[in-house]
Amino acid sequence: MASQVMIHLLGAPRIEVPGGSDAHLRGRKSWAVLAYLALTRRPASRQHLSALLFPDADDPLGALRWALADLRRTLGSAIRLTGDPVELHLAAGTTVDAELVLTGTGEGWRTAVPGELLEGIHLEGCPSFDTWLEIERRRVGAACEAVLHEQALRHLGYGRLTEAVSSASRLVELNPLEENNQVLLVRCLTAAGQTDTAREQVERCTRLFHRELDVVPSAALETALRAGRGSTHTGASRGREAALAQLEAGQAAVNAGAVDAGLECLRRAVGDAAAAGEDEIRVRALIALGSALVHGVRGRDEEGAAVLHEALARAEDAGERRAAARITRELAFVDVQAGRRHRADTWLDRAVSLTDDEAELAAVLGIRGMNLSDSARYAEALTALDESVGRAHSSGAPRQAAWSSSLVGRVHLLRGDSAAAAEALDHSLEIVRAESWVAFAPWPESLRAEVDRTEGRPGPAHSRLEHAFALACQLGDPCWEGIAARGVGLLEADGHDLPAALRWLEDAGLRCGRWPDAYQWIRGHVLDATCTVAIACGHPRASTWVEELSALAARGEMAELVARSHVHRAHLGRPGAVEAAVDSAAGLDNPLVAEMVSAL
Repeated sequence: MASQVMIHLLGAPRIEVPGGSDAHLRGRKSWAVLAYLALTRRPASRQHLSALLFPDADDPLGALRWALADLRRTLGSAIRLTGDPVELHLAAGTTVDAELVLTGTGEGWRTAVPGELLEGIHLEGCPSFDTWLEIERRRVGAACEAVLHEQALRHLGYGRLTEAVSSASRLVELNPLEENNQVLLVRCLTAAGQTDTAREQVERCTRLFHRELDVVPSAALETALRAGRGSTHTGASRGREAALAQLEAGQAAVNAGAVDAGLECLRRAVGDAAAAGEDEIRVRALIALGSALVHGVRGRDEEGAAVLHEALARAEDAGERRAAARITRELAFVDVQAGRRHRADTWLDRAVSLTDDEAELAAVLGIRGMNLSDSARYAEALTALDESVGRAHSSGAPRQAAWSSSLVGRVHLLRGDSAAAAEALDHSLEIVRAESWVAFAPWPESLRAEVDRTEGRPGPAHSRLEHAFALACQLGDPCWEGIAARGVGLLEADGHDLPAALRWLEDAGLRCGRWPDAYQWIRGHVLDATCTVAIACGHPRASTWVEELSALAARGEMAELVARSHVHRAHLGRPGAVEAAVDSAAGLDNPLVAEMVSAL
């Protein structure tokens, strides 16, 4: 078969060959083999594939040989299949649409998403494959949303408002129950001057959430009605010095914790700089405003990202590489928190290409390490984070060193290396105290308490968690509240008070998920603990929580949490869950997960 072959796995599967015709596989299981090999990214033994797809066949290996022959016959030189283990290699010019979506390199699909992965295909008697397909459908669906989300924000930043509304509308069509999608559409409609339509969208969303989820949207939806494109104040020019004064006052107020007053000053700085024609100050003010919205105000990440995209558009036009590096790094942080892994990687690669500043590179590496560790790519994460800590120290950026050290500690904690975790977290906390960085303290303190708990020191763990939780509540930070409350819940479980443990864990879930821009890894980490305790005490909502964890982990490409969700399903007796747990854990470098799976 000639080159330039497109394998379509999204929507009704088909193979597009040169000349406009389609080639056809002879069986649904041939499509299943092709999809599995194309998307798992690792070789699979023939024994595993035959058990996955032909568990009830008289000759499972023979049935697999027939499916592989079907692939070779239909695709010819467009692919190469190894023997055992089986590995799929694509020839030059052969592409898979789902892989293009996952990496964000596809273009044509964005105008009309064709459908879900292997649409219409369901294999009877193959529970392990059905479980794999369910996870992959969620992962690919989330990737489609991630690219449309970024596309809408970029159109918004460049003032292409009709296109922004179109992309955001498609995003809501794909997943109307994701509040961030609704917030972005309302923001785009408002920026385009379609205020009546925006108000109607808020009302539709409110009715939908009440009917389907029995909840009301957060305040972020109403805020989007007022925000518009950049949330700036415009008026007659008051000159360069006025813009600078507002910028400095805004940054000082935000740093002092007076966030609302600071945002007001920063918006005025953007407007004054625009009126005065001071493009460099305008970019600086937009960066400060966008960063403050992302880091200083909960529920405003969408607004912050819109402002940062506007800043990026202006920085690109002006050729301001240093500013563009910081903006792309901030956009990567937003995507990491939301679980948009490949979009974050793209931003981080771009940030690295734009700067050679040590402090900026330390920040970029810290976010890359965060993204890698959320994905359970722990060895790569430690490499990035250790380099981040080193660069932060050498460039005089102690807070960055504390931030990255806390993530080093988290990796070691997750992998069961308590000594290394304690060392990294103690280093982080030492810097936090020296810097009086109160706003960050609950995070490393909660993780350090987890080290105490796992080493059998409940007293010190409880003291740390009590302090971290109280401080997090004072700060009003939902993520820090959630991680601290999770720790308390697990301490209660250790003391065999499972009802009290569940009360704390349910509360932790409510706290860390009360805004649509929650850090998805923390939400999943809390849910995982909730599932463990709920299953132990036979709680009637255990199954619901497990399915919620499975969906969240799949969409956020959090591989360890995917594996843990399969373990929970296995404990609930779900068909195919044990096999799915073994399969998903095979690619993880975590001895604790390996022990969990081997005990099933």
